[in-house]
Amino acid sequence: MNETPSDWLALAGLQLSPFATLIVTLGVMLLLLALLHGVLHYGVLHMLRGRMRNDRFLFIKLVGHSSLFRYAAMLMQGLALGLLTRLWVPPGSVHEGLLGFSRIWMLVYTILAAFAFLDIVLDWCFRKQVAVQFPLKGIVQSLKIIAAITGVIFIVSVLIGQSPVILISGLGAMTAVIMLIFKDPILGLVAGIQLSANNMLSIGDWLEMPKYNADGAVIDIGLTTVKVRNWDNTVTTIPTYSLISDSFKNWRAMSESGGRRIKRAIHIDVNSIKFITESQMLRLTKSRLLSQYILDKSREVEDYNQSRSEDLSSALNGRRLTNIGTFRAYLEVYLRNHPHIHRNMTLLVRQLAPGATGVPIEIYAFTTTVVWAEYERIQSDLFDHIFAVVGEFDLRVFQEPSGYDMAALKPAIAGNLNTNIDNNGNTSDGACAAQPNS
Repeated sequence: MNETPSDWLALAGLQLSPFATLIVTLGVMLLLLALLHGVLHYGVLHMLRGRMRNDRFLFIKLVGHSSLFRYAAMLMQGLALGLLTRLWVPPGSVHEGLLGFSRIWMLVYTILAAFAFLDIVLDWCFRKQVAVQFPLKGIVQSLKIIAAITGVIFIVSVLIGQSPVILISGLGAMTAVIMLIFKDPILGLVAGIQLSANNMLSIGDWLEMPKYNADGAVIDIGLTTVKVRNWDNTVTTIPTYSLISDSFKNWRAMSESGGRRIKRAIHIDVNSIKFITESQMLRLTKSRLLSQYILDKSREVEDYNQSRSEDLSSALNGRRLTNIGTFRAYLEVYLRNHPHIHRNMTLLVRQLAPGATGVPIEIYAFTTTVVWAEYERIQSDLFDHIFAVVGEFDLRVFQEPSGYDMAALKPAIAGNLNTNIDNNGNTSDGACAAQPNS
């Protein structure tokens, strides 16, 4: 069992020098390792991957598509190299070199296998939506950094022939340097834990952060960065820690509530605001949505004026309905009967402070959907209707004069100028004719 290639050569009657014997031994070892590589990679791994990729369990399927078994096979080859070295290679520099190489080989592929396993677990969690509220990618990246640092320490200890404990104890003196080098990963890890503990952010959330020009969906939460795909399909990268140190807006609550806010105003020209006449009231009463309001409000106003014996011959006395107040009442009833306006959320039609652009009448309501395209369609249809009916109340929407308005005024201005010129010309002729008579 403990026979070496040199023993085989002696049994065959071949007497070789120690150097030649070593070369033959190394050749046999290389041949055996190549045979082991072929059996593992082209036999065992091929068979295992074929079965695991067709398995009904997702985790096993992910293992079949990963590099975990390939790294495990390479680890076994390193283990075989170390075992053959101990058994066949005589003590010496070659023996120590091969042992060191096999140890480093096994450390490297142990780390890579650990990385592959962590990637499998991360992928499985994302696909199964398990613990997605935690910064899984950041945690996995932290574990990879720790594993890599540990592996480097062991590799260096193999190279210098010292115990890893000596290297680890020497790291205490380099704490400040290590903290400086790994400042961003440490801050990112802490920020990721805080984000998950407070349920502040998760993949798929709509994030808005003007400081970084980010406005879109979160597609990745890493150890040091958070990636946001903006609505124009650009990607913004944000430092993870800045989500703790700076403010940002998360629209997740809006999506979960089932309603999206409409907050937009229509500006009414102040000069078009007036009391409603009897004829206008009769016309507006024909509206199904407005008839009950006008009847109730008219009765209320009439009772009030009669109780105070108001002299209604003056517009300054008593109470009257206004066209803008009736317009607000119509909008509120219209919104409450709209099939796409949420009835269980805030609904307001309010008058804001007047300004240079007229009197704003603001619509404050929520739609029954949070889908962007549907929300915009509902909002556009709503204001299309408002702009179309505002004239029924003898109101005018305020609008800055445009080039078309200026062009429409041109004939009138030209006519006035011609009239003034004619009048001035006649006056001048009369004055000239009167001078000789005087």
